[in-house]
Amino acid sequence: MPRSVNHVASRAKRKRILKLTKGYFGARKNVWTVAKNTWEKGLTYAYRDRRNKKRTFRALWIQRINAAARLHEMSYSQLMGALHKAGIEINRKVLADLAVNNPEAFKAIVDKVK
Repeated sequence: MPRSVNHVASRAKRKRILKLTKGYFGARKNVWTVAKNTWEKGLTYAYRDRRNKKRTFRALWIQRINAAARLHEMSYSQLMGALHKAGIEINRKVLADLAVNNPEAFKAIVDKVK
């Protein structure tokens, strides 16, 4: 009895991955083995960088808060320590947004903890 191979399914799988690698450079877009490896490695990078994105944004928020705090003669660590001591629970994301978009509100917070 001849061996039965599902060419329709395997062709569809190849087409799906080659469609996902459209726009890649060189053989990465049209050579099956290279495209498959590139696509799989891309998934690894995406997983890793979804976590790194959180670190990067936290670092950005801290830099923005620090820059705004120094305009009011405080450092970042002094401001965060004073906020904690005063019992003001405001996260870094909101604090950084206030520092950039609403300096008056940020100044009010700084004055409250001084």
